[in-house]
Amino acid sequence: MTFAVRAALCLLLALIPLHVQAQGTDNSDDKTVMVAPDDADMAAAIAKARSSLDDFLALSEAPPPGTDKFKLKVMVVDGNVTEHFWVIPFKRTANGFVGILANEPELVRNVVFGQNIEFTRDDISDWGYTKNGRQVGSFTVCVMFKQMSKEEADYMRAQYGFDC
Repeated sequence: MTFAVRAALCLLLALIPLHVQAQGTDNSDDKTVMVAPDDADMAAAIAKARSSLDDFLALSEAPPPGTDKFKLKVMVVDGNVTEHFWVIPFKRTANGFVGILANEPELVRNVVFGQNIEFTRDDISDWGYTKNGRQVGSFTVCVMFKQMSKEEADYMRAQYGFDC
């Protein structure tokens, strides 16, 4: 795999503020990416994910045929450092949610890859799933495509089924 493609995989799923975690095809492709805290496109993507969260959660509780890989992206704060991670799988609890951290932290030290973490609705910054092999949600990924070369973005769209 070329460096450019590997770098694109590392940039796949990132958000604001400050430090963010991206996720590629496996844990070895994880990379931390800096996104400006005032990035308007990223703020809009997070707002879109949060405004549609109830519909996503209802769907994840009764997945229709052809859907799978339901995931949430959550913010983890450690002092002055923040990273966002995919949590796969996840479930609701009496006080919020619990799930398994699916990325290797690079900046925060209060969580580890594979850890079962608890979080609240306020910590959620994105969601996603696959429907008939195509990505649904993952709004922050679409924002990241704007920061990639056309070749990298086209590869990611084709490889992972993104329609943005």
